[in-house]
Amino acid sequence: MITLSLGSAITGAVIKFIATVLCFLLMTKLPIFGVEIDSTGKAVFSALVFGILNGVARPIKEILKFGPGFTDVLIAYPIIFVLNIFIFALAAALVPGFKLRNKILDPILGSIFITIVYAVIDRLLHAGSPANAFLEGLIT
Repeated sequence: MITLSLGSAITGAVIKFIATVLCFLLMTKLPIFGVEIDSTGKAVFSALVFGILNGVARPIKEILKFGPGFTDVLIAYPIIFVLNIFIFALAAALVPGFKLRNKILDPILGSIFITIVYAVIDRLLHAGSPANAFLEGLIT
């Protein structure tokens, strides 16, 4: 039996999936992002494809993080950021109904936005966080 505790990987994945759907829907409403998604169902499917592509790229991201912490900031994180841009653009190319008005700028802005949201979620899910009890109340 799988338990869904706050610290489990499944809970974090579900929260990130919901956040990705909400990010995609929010990006369609803000003109700066240039993202067009036909419906909420397409946003859910786009988030699923985005998550699968991130899962496929995760081993590459983890390999890049090996080494001293200083090199992470200078080498690994810029490469991971560029990889996220390609994943965002690829998800838009694979899902019918998920369009980008500007094929260069929109994936960059979308990747920045989703990265910031993921960083906040990771911080909130971290054990000992002040928001831990709040999130636990929402999940259970």
